[in-house]
Amino acid sequence: MSDILIRPEAPDDDPAISSLVSNAFGPGAYARAAFRVREQAPHDPDLSFIIDLDGELAASVRLTPIVIGSHEGRLLGPLVVDPPLKSRGYGKALVRHALAEARALGIRYVLLVGDPPYYGPLGFSPLPQGRVKMPGPCDPRRLLVAELEEGVAASLEGMVVGRP
Repeated sequence: MSDILIRPEAPDDDPAISSLVSNAFGPGAYARAAFRVREQAPHDPDLSFIIDLDGELAASVRLTPIVIGSHEGRLLGPLVVDPPLKSRGYGKALVRHALAEARALGIRYVLLVGDPPYYGPLGFSPLPQGRVKMPGPCDPRRLLVAELEEGVAASLEGMVVGRP
């Protein structure tokens, strides 16, 4: 993976990212609870990254400002990798990079809806069921948090809201 370039997302990347998300997730992506949060606030351009592979968009991750109760954080997603390029570590590289950048900016936590076996080794763990709610259907076992400030997860309670 030494030949990949992780760089900040630029405004002119948006059409390629939208196409990649549509191709990877299909129309069902727009019905998900996480998408509803992302409709409430634009993604954070300082915490949205792509992998540029030989001048082509290979993968993308976006973090969106959120608040749970009085605690500001970020929602990770979508994380998308061009389907023919999956299983090469690009998604994990983007998540690690985004978490490091979020920590450097003083972000206290990053939330996501995803698979615990994939995200667990990247520093995410399940939230206690029932404490945090998404604005739509969401399997509570898939609601995961990465604490960038130790102990912050214990104080998270309430509805996830996008913060414009």
